[in-house]
Amino acid sequence: MQQAHDYLAEASELVNILANQPESIFAQTTLFKSWTINDVIGHLYMFDVAALKTLQSVDEFDEFYTQISERLDQGMSLLESQHSYLQDLSGKRLFSKWQKNSQKLGEAYAKSDPKKRLKWVGPDMSAMSSITARQMETWAHGQEVFDALGIPRPTHDRIKNICHLGVVTFGWSFQNRQIAVPQPEPYVSLKAPSGKIWEWNNPASPYSLKGDALDFATVVTQVRNIKDTNLKIEGQVAKQWMEIAQCFAGKPENPPLQGTRFTKKSLFDW
Repeated sequence: MQQAHDYLAEASELVNILANQPESIFAQTTLFKSWTINDVIGHLYMFDVAALKTLQSVDEFDEFYTQISERLDQGMSLLESQHSYLQDLSGKRLFSKWQKNSQKLGEAYAKSDPKKRLKWVGPDMSAMSSITARQMETWAHGQEVFDALGIPRPTHDRIKNICHLGVVTFGWSFQNRQIAVPQPEPYVSLKAPSGKIWEWNNPASPYSLKGDALDFATVVTQVRNIKDTNLKIEGQVAKQWMEIAQCFAGKPENPPLQGTRFTKKSLFDW
Protein backbone atom coordinates (compact mmCIF):
# COMPACT_ATOMS: atom_id res chain seq x y z
CA MET A 1 0.00 0.00 0.00
CA GLN A 2 1.79 3.10 -1.30
CA GLN A 3 0.07 5.38 1.21
CA ALA A 4 1.85 3.54 4.04
CA HIS A 5 5.21 4.19 2.41
CA ASP A 6 4.25 7.83 1.91
CA TYR A 7 3.44 8.05 5.62
CA LEU A 8 6.85 6.57 6.47
CA ALA A 9 8.57 9.12 4.23
CA GLU A 10 6.63 11.94 5.92
CA ALA A 11 7.61 10.77 9.38
CA SER A 12 11.22 10.30 8.27
CA GLU A 13 11.43 13.90 7.03
CA LEU A 14 10.33 15.17 10.44
CA VAL A 15 12.77 12.82 12.16
CA ASN A 16 15.63 14.20 10.07
CA ILE A 17 15.19 17.80 11.27
CA LEU A 18 14.85 16.86 14.94
CA ALA A 19 17.20 13.91 15.39
CA ASN A 20 20.32 15.95 16.16
CA GLN A 21 18.68 18.86 17.97
CA PRO A 22 19.42 19.62 21.64
CA GLU A 23 16.91 18.65 24.32
CA SER A 24 15.94 22.30 24.72
CA ILE A 25 14.50 22.48 21.19
CA PHE A 26 11.45 20.48 22.26
CA ALA A 27 10.37 23.35 24.52
CA GLN A 28 10.33 25.72 21.52
CA THR A 29 6.86 27.24 21.05
CA THR A 30 5.17 26.91 17.66
CA LEU A 31 2.64 29.22 16.01
CA PHE A 32 -0.10 26.58 16.40
CA LYS A 33 -2.10 27.44 19.53
CA SER A 34 1.23 28.04 21.31
CA TRP A 35 1.90 24.31 21.34
CA THR A 36 5.52 23.36 21.90
CA ILE A 37 7.39 21.01 19.61
CA ASN A 38 7.09 18.52 22.46
CA ASP A 39 3.29 18.91 22.31
CA VAL A 40 3.33 18.31 18.56
CA ILE A 41 5.35 15.09 18.86
CA GLY A 42 3.20 13.96 21.77
CA HIS A 43 0.02 14.51 19.74
CA LEU A 44 1.38 12.54 16.79
CA TYR A 45 2.58 9.76 19.06
CA MET A 46 -0.72 9.35 20.92
CA PHE A 47 -2.80 9.06 17.76
CA ASP A 48 -0.21 6.92 15.98
CA VAL A 49 -0.51 4.51 18.91
CA ALA A 50 -4.30 4.59 18.47
CA ALA A 51 -3.95 3.90 14.73
CA LEU A 52 -1.73 0.89 15.42
CA LYS A 53 -4.10 -0.48 18.04
CA THR A 54 -7.17 -0.23 15.79
CA LEU A 55 -5.31 -2.18 13.12
CA GLN A 56 -4.56 -4.87 15.68
CA SER A 57 -8.05 -5.19 17.18
CA VAL A 58 -11.24 -3.28 17.98
CA ASP A 59 -10.91 -4.17 21.68
CA GLU A 60 -7.38 -2.74 21.91
CA PHE A 61 -8.50 0.49 20.30
CA ASP A 62 -11.58 0.77 22.54
CA GLU A 63 -9.52 0.20 25.68
CA PHE A 64 -6.99 2.82 24.62
CA TYR A 65 -9.33 5.51 23.38
CA THR A 66 -11.87 5.17 26.21
CA GLN A 67 -9.29 6.69 28.57
CA ILE A 68 -8.84 9.68 26.27
CA SER A 69 -12.56 10.23 25.72
CA GLU A 70 -13.27 10.01 29.46
CA ARG A 71 -10.78 12.81 30.11
CA LEU A 72 -12.40 14.92 27.39
CA ASP A 73 -15.83 14.25 28.93
CA GLN A 74 -14.44 15.51 32.25
CA GLY A 75 -13.70 18.85 30.61
CA MET A 76 -10.04 18.37 29.77
CA SER A 77 -8.76 19.83 26.52
CA LEU A 78 -7.19 17.46 24.02
CA LEU A 79 -3.78 18.76 25.02
CA GLU A 80 -4.50 18.23 28.73
CA SER A 81 -5.69 14.71 27.98
CA GLN A 82 -2.51 14.13 26.04
CA HIS A 83 -0.36 15.33 28.94
CA SER A 84 -2.23 12.98 31.25
CA TYR A 85 -1.52 10.07 28.90
CA LEU A 86 2.15 10.90 28.40
CA GLN A 87 2.82 11.79 32.07
CA ASP A 88 6.58 12.45 32.32
CA LEU A 89 7.41 11.24 28.81
CA SER A 90 8.85 14.21 26.93
CA GLY A 91 11.78 15.59 24.96
CA LYS A 92 14.18 13.18 23.34
CA ARG A 93 12.65 10.18 25.12
CA LEU A 94 9.25 10.98 23.64
CA PHE A 95 10.78 11.71 20.25
CA SER A 96 12.52 8.32 20.27
CA LYS A 97 9.30 6.51 21.22
CA TRP A 98 7.37 8.31 18.48
CA GLN A 99 10.06 7.55 15.90
CA LYS A 100 10.11 3.82 16.69
CA ASN A 101 6.32 3.59 16.80
CA SER A 102 5.89 5.46 13.51
CA GLN A 103 8.18 2.95 11.80
CA LYS A 104 6.20 0.07 13.29
CA LEU A 105 2.92 1.72 12.27
CA GLY A 106 3.94 2.30 8.66
CA GLU A 107 5.29 -1.21 8.24
CA ALA A 108 2.13 -2.74 9.72
CA TYR A 109 -0.17 -0.77 7.41
CA ALA A 110 2.01 -1.56 4.39
CA LYS A 111 1.23 -5.24 4.94
CA SER A 112 -2.48 -4.81 5.64
CA ASP A 113 -5.52 -5.05 3.36
CA PRO A 114 -6.20 -1.49 2.10
CA LYS A 115 -9.95 -2.12 2.29
CA LYS A 116 -9.98 -3.46 5.86
CA ARG A 117 -12.52 -1.50 7.94
CA LEU A 118 -11.10 0.07 11.08
CA LYS A 119 -12.75 1.72 14.05
CA TRP A 120 -11.75 5.33 14.72
CA VAL A 121 -12.64 8.41 16.74
CA GLY A 122 -15.28 9.36 14.16
CA PRO A 123 -16.80 7.05 11.54
CA ASP A 124 -15.06 3.78 10.68
CA MET A 125 -12.63 4.01 7.79
CA SER A 126 -10.56 1.80 5.53
CA ALA A 127 -6.95 1.00 6.35
CA MET A 128 -5.93 3.08 3.32
CA SER A 129 -7.86 6.09 4.58
CA SER A 130 -6.48 5.58 8.08
CA ILE A 131 -2.82 5.68 7.08
CA THR A 132 -3.51 8.55 4.67
CA ALA A 133 -4.95 10.46 7.62
CA ARG A 134 -1.79 9.71 9.61
CA GLN A 135 0.32 11.07 6.76
CA MET A 136 -1.87 14.18 6.66
CA GLU A 137 -1.54 14.74 10.43
CA THR A 138 2.21 14.17 10.34
CA TRP A 139 2.58 16.58 7.44
CA ALA A 140 0.29 19.26 8.93
CA HIS A 141 1.69 19.18 12.46
CA GLY A 142 5.17 18.73 11.05
CA GLN A 143 4.75 22.10 9.33
CA GLU A 144 4.48 23.68 12.77
CA VAL A 145 7.94 22.33 13.55
CA PHE A 146 9.45 23.47 10.25
CA ASP A 147 7.91 26.91 10.82
CA ALA A 148 9.14 27.16 14.42
CA LEU A 149 12.71 26.22 13.46
CA GLY A 150 12.74 28.43 10.39
CA ILE A 151 13.54 25.53 8.09
CA PRO A 152 12.17 25.70 4.50
CA ARG A 153 10.25 22.52 3.78
CA PRO A 154 10.91 20.41 0.68
CA THR A 155 7.85 19.40 -1.34
CA HIS A 156 7.10 15.99 -2.83
CA ASP A 157 4.38 14.51 -5.01
CA ARG A 158 3.23 12.37 -2.07
CA ILE A 159 1.34 15.51 -1.05
CA LYS A 160 -1.28 14.29 -3.56
CA ASN A 161 -2.67 12.02 -0.81
CA ILE A 162 -3.33 15.08 1.34
CA CYS A 163 -4.84 17.03 -1.56
CA HIS A 164 -7.13 14.09 -2.34
CA LEU A 165 -8.22 13.95 1.29
CA GLY A 166 -8.91 17.68 1.09
CA VAL A 167 -11.12 17.27 -1.97
CA VAL A 168 -13.13 14.28 -0.73
CA THR A 169 -13.87 16.02 2.59
CA PHE A 170 -15.65 18.87 0.80
CA GLY A 171 -19.00 17.69 2.13
CA TRP A 172 -17.61 16.99 5.62
CA SER A 173 -16.39 20.57 5.96
CA PHE A 174 -20.00 21.76 5.66
CA GLN A 175 -21.73 18.90 7.49
CA ASN A 176 -19.41 19.29 10.46
CA ARG A 177 -20.75 22.84 10.87
CA GLN A 178 -24.35 21.75 10.25
CA ILE A 179 -24.44 23.63 6.94
CA ALA A 180 -26.26 22.16 3.95
CA VAL A 181 -23.70 20.82 1.46
CA PRO A 182 -23.86 22.98 -1.69
CA GLN A 183 -23.79 21.46 -5.17
CA PRO A 184 -22.16 20.94 -7.53
CA GLU A 185 -18.73 20.40 -6.06
CA PRO A 186 -16.02 22.72 -7.36
CA TYR A 187 -13.62 21.57 -10.04
CA VAL A 188 -10.11 21.38 -8.58
CA SER A 189 -6.94 21.66 -10.68
CA LEU A 190 -3.60 21.69 -8.89
CA LYS A 191 0.01 21.84 -10.02
CA ALA A 192 2.12 19.16 -8.33
CA PRO A 193 5.68 19.78 -7.09
CA SER A 194 6.85 17.72 -10.09
CA GLY A 195 4.88 19.95 -12.47
CA LYS A 196 2.11 17.44 -13.14
CA ILE A 197 -1.49 18.67 -13.14
CA TRP A 198 -3.87 16.89 -10.76
CA GLU A 199 -7.61 17.22 -11.33
CA TRP A 200 -10.75 16.37 -9.36
CA ASN A 201 -14.48 16.72 -10.12
CA ASN A 202 -16.21 18.00 -13.24
CA PRO A 203 -14.38 20.73 -15.22
CA ALA A 204 -17.83 22.03 -16.27
CA SER A 205 -18.68 22.96 -12.67
CA PRO A 206 -19.50 26.68 -12.29
CA TYR A 207 -17.19 26.68 -9.27
CA SER A 208 -13.46 26.04 -9.41
CA LEU A 209 -10.24 26.16 -7.50
CA LYS A 210 -6.87 26.27 -9.25
CA GLY A 211 -3.29 26.74 -8.19
CA ASP A 212 -0.38 25.12 -6.43
CA ALA A 213 -0.94 21.78 -4.72
CA LEU A 214 1.11 22.90 -1.73
CA ASP A 215 -1.12 25.95 -1.24
CA PHE A 216 -4.23 23.77 -1.36
CA ALA A 217 -2.81 21.27 1.13
CA THR A 218 -1.95 24.05 3.58
CA VAL A 219 -5.52 25.40 3.46
CA VAL A 220 -7.43 22.12 3.84
CA THR A 221 -5.19 21.14 6.79
CA GLN A 222 -5.57 24.67 8.24
CA VAL A 223 -1.82 25.26 8.21
CA ARG A 224 -2.32 28.55 6.34
CA ASN A 225 -5.13 31.01 5.73
CA ILE A 226 -6.48 31.03 2.17
CA LYS A 227 -5.45 34.70 1.90
CA ASP A 228 -1.82 33.68 2.46
CA THR A 229 -1.87 31.58 -0.72
CA ASN A 230 -2.09 32.22 -4.45
CA LEU A 231 -5.03 29.89 -5.07
CA LYS A 232 -7.51 31.15 -7.67
CA ILE A 233 -11.13 30.71 -6.62
CA GLU A 234 -14.18 31.01 -8.87
CA GLY A 235 -17.70 31.06 -7.45
CA GLN A 236 -19.32 31.48 -4.05
CA VAL A 237 -19.33 27.75 -3.23
CA ALA A 238 -15.57 27.43 -3.75
CA LYS A 239 -14.99 30.58 -1.73
CA GLN A 240 -17.16 29.38 1.15
CA TRP A 241 -15.43 25.99 1.13
CA MET A 242 -11.97 27.50 1.40
CA GLU A 243 -13.10 29.61 4.37
CA ILE A 244 -14.07 26.51 6.39
CA ALA A 245 -12.12 23.65 4.75
CA GLN A 246 -11.19 20.96 7.27
CA CYS A 247 -9.88 17.59 6.13
CA PHE A 248 -9.40 16.22 9.65
CA ALA A 249 -11.92 14.72 12.08
CA GLY A 250 -13.18 16.40 15.23
CA LYS A 251 -15.19 19.46 16.08
CA PRO A 252 -15.20 22.39 13.66
CA GLU A 253 -11.97 24.35 13.76
CA ASN A 254 -11.39 27.78 12.29
CA PRO A 255 -8.41 28.36 10.00
CA PRO A 256 -5.59 30.58 11.24
CA LEU A 257 -5.99 34.31 10.73
CA GLN A 258 -4.21 35.81 7.75
CA GLY A 259 -0.51 36.30 8.38
CA THR A 260 -0.39 34.38 11.67
CA ARG A 261 1.20 31.17 10.38
CA PHE A 262 4.52 31.39 8.59
CA THR A 263 8.07 30.08 8.60
CA LYS A 264 10.00 32.08 11.16
CA LYS A 265 13.50 33.36 10.61
CA SER A 266 15.83 30.45 11.24
CA LEU A 267 16.81 29.90 14.86
CA PHE A 268 20.24 29.00 13.55
CA ASP A 269 20.98 32.25 11.69
CA TRP A 270 23.24 33.52 14.47
